[in-house]
Amino acid sequence: MKNEISGKTRLAGLYALPARHSFSPIMHTTAFQTTGVDAVYLSFDVQPERLGESIQAIRDLEMLGVNLSMPHKMAAVQYVDELSQAARLIGAINTIVNHDGKLIGHITDGIGCMESLKQNGIAIIGKRMTILGAGGAATAIITQAAIDGVKAIDVFNIKDDFYQMIAPKLAMIAEETNCQIQLHDLANEKQLADSLAASSLLINATNIGMAPKTDQMPLPDPTLLRSDLPVFDVIYHPGETKLLKAAKEKGATAVNGLGMLLYQGAAAFKLWTGKEMPIELIQPLLEREIKK
Repeated sequence: MKNEISGKTRLAGLYALPARHSFSPIMHTTAFQTTGVDAVYLSFDVQPERLGESIQAIRDLEMLGVNLSMPHKMAAVQYVDELSQAARLIGAINTIVNHDGKLIGHITDGIGCMESLKQNGIAIIGKRMTILGAGGAATAIITQAAIDGVKAIDVFNIKDDFYQMIAPKLAMIAEETNCQIQLHDLANEKQLADSLAASSLLINATNIGMAPKTDQMPLPDPTLLRSDLPVFDVIYHPGETKLLKAAKEKGATAVNGLGMLLYQGAAAFKLWTGKEMPIELIQPLLEREIKK
């Protein structure tokens, strides 16, 4: 199914460095074609010093908008006119929507995670969850989970310099959303055991489990896993991390990060077009690309 490019064809894209490896062009261009949206999606390697003028180009070229990836998610905030609640709390954006020249910054990573959980039958609203890691992906998930109504979130991170930096941000998110968010030292195994015992979900938002750490597990003690504790790992390559394998062996629901990737893209697509992304068509395309 191909759409002809016309004088009315709009542009969307990815600003990143590097950007050429991204799955987003095939995801969004296929979705545009399938839903009858006269648009194309391209990847752009944007140097940090050119970010401001590249974002201005969204207005000048009347683009639908862009996605942003590293290293631009935080720096781009200063160049947009308005932020979604989640983007404001996190201080980062991965999607810009052009509303007649007014640029709105959104963060869809957390939306993608929450939708993936829902699609896999994992109910967490009104309950407690434990998350490993406090970086960008973790903060996006924590923020969206708090906004959506998760009751309490225990966050575990290595007690390094970043640990002290993230504490006030988590406190701010907790205050605005009325979610009980507690930051703990990952080395505190008793606290981790207590938190997991009271949790209805474990999320790994660290890079432990992906190359070159595929033989490692972010959870120091796999005996803390149990059959009624679903495990979500933001990693999608490999498709089954050591953590997910251990969860499956316990009889627990184990979900990788492919759905998060898919649904964060679907959220951006809907923000640009008002239409639902054809998930059933896009998911096998992503699975095929990842295996290449």
